[in-house]
Amino acid sequence: MQNQIKKNKRQPRFVGFFKRLFREKPMGLAGGIILLLALLVAIFADFLAPYGFNEVNMAQVLKPPSFTYLLGTDNLGRDMLSRIIYGARISIIVGICASAMDVIVAVFIGFVSGYFGGKVDLIMQRFVDAIIIFPNLFLYLAVMSVTGPGLTQVIFVLGILSGVGSSRIIRSAVMQTKLNTYIDASRAIGSPHFLVLIRHILPNVMAPIIIIFSIAMGGMIISEASLSFLGLGVPPPAPSWGGMLSGSGRRYMLTAPWMAIWPGLFLSIVVYGVNMLGDAVRDLLDPRLRGGVGGLGEYGVKKAKKALEKKQNMASLNKDK
Repeated sequence: MQNQIKKNKRQPRFVGFFKRLFREKPMGLAGGIILLLALLVAIFADFLAPYGFNEVNMAQVLKPPSFTYLLGTDNLGRDMLSRIIYGARISIIVGICASAMDVIVAVFIGFVSGYFGGKVDLIMQRFVDAIIIFPNLFLYLAVMSVTGPGLTQVIFVLGILSGVGSSRIIRSAVMQTKLNTYIDASRAIGSPHFLVLIRHILPNVMAPIIIIFSIAMGGMIISEASLSFLGLGVPPPAPSWGGMLSGSGRRYMLTAPWMAIWPGLFLSIVVYGVNMLGDAVRDLLDPRLRGGVGGLGEYGVKKAKKALEKKQNMASLNKDK
């Protein structure tokens, strides 16, 4: 009897999510592996890099890839592999922190605007309209020219400005959720607005929040690289992949092509992996993309059919007895 109860015990949601990711979204799984590798490289950069990211050796200027320098050296004799490894740390930090800031701003604006509605919603949405009418890169450049370059400034600028646009998604989810009867019941018994938002609204909009975070990471990494390429991102000598493509990377592109190839290649691979994972997470969590199968997916449908057949067989056996 106890064994039967253990078998019928429902698995945690994240276990089912990873099973579906493995079975239904192989490209998303590959993207997750790429992101995990980039994260490990960023964490253990001090141990993986054979040299310091700003260790100058003028005797080894513009050396092509070799056993000593696997990815070659730049115009100052710095090891390209070490700079690529440390550049992964900057990209991952910006991707995670700016995406988290994006979610925080989007949740705050979306919750307040969608839950209270009325004049509050009208005023906040006109502010959102005034921000999102500008092209993203133009807006980033304008604000960064005021704040100045730097890693902290990049994270806050990208996160806050992107979060304003993302708040529309959270707002629509909150407006749909607050129409449920249990929200009115919670208000009727005197629950404060903060408690209603945390206990009832937030759990029902977690799927859009996770989707926003996963999809935003690739855009944040690209935006940081664009700002660094234009000289308004992470300042040198910090080895940002976008900064490595600019300046000396463009100047020596023909004589030392590896200076531009490696940063661009690793940037493309990481952003591709993050985007594949983000698309998979969206397909698995967004209720509008579930194909009418109740969010179970192909694997879940097969499992449900097997469980139904087993239940019918057990019922027929009990009836025969």
